[in-house]
Amino acid sequence: MLIVHESRLNDLWLSVAKALLAENVQLHCDAPTLDALSLLSPPPSNLQSHVQPSTSASYATEHLSLTLSVVSVPSLQSAIQFINSHSSHHTDSIVTESEEAASIFCRGVDSAGTFVNASTRFADGFRYGFGTEVGISTGRIHARGPVGLEGLVIYKFIMRSKDKKGHIVGEFGTGKKQFKHKPIDTTIVPF
Repeated sequence: MLIVHESRLNDLWLSVAKALLAENVQLHCDAPTLDALSLLSPPPSNLQSHVQPSTSASYATEHLSLTLSVVSVPSLQSAIQFINSHSSHHTDSIVTESEEAASIFCRGVDSAGTFVNASTRFADGFRYGFGTEVGISTGRIHARGPVGLEGLVIYKFIMRSKDKKGHIVGEFGTGKKQFKHKPIDTTIVPF
């Protein structure tokens, strides 16, 4: 799912949509994002075949294909509310230049991972430094049977890219950029 601030429909959204359509991504758009696509000039050749109006099911579906549901919202608070109502609560990311918006997003979104200016593809057990991922849980309590305090503690992973262009997963791996896993010994979020 892609959430676009309504103030960016006539510039940023058009650039993103053009790039997505060039990669043959199917777009399920709400009325404002769909209307804005009429401003694409020249219109991409696959505009008619790859763009359709969204339905309420569009935002409750993990498409598992090159399909993206797009919605516009009037504010950061609206985006957080939409995410908390429609996401899988696994990993969500914001692209922003605002430190304040990043902080509000990370604290407000109820997901296991919240990222700032970084790809959600980083949300993988291997990339977190846990080794091979053997399961995914987005529940708040995952233990069953007798459990001590440590078994009741849940974690929220917060990541922020410090690069002005953000980071994508493909930049990391063997012979490329290395992960810098380090524990943060604090009682407050560092940003």
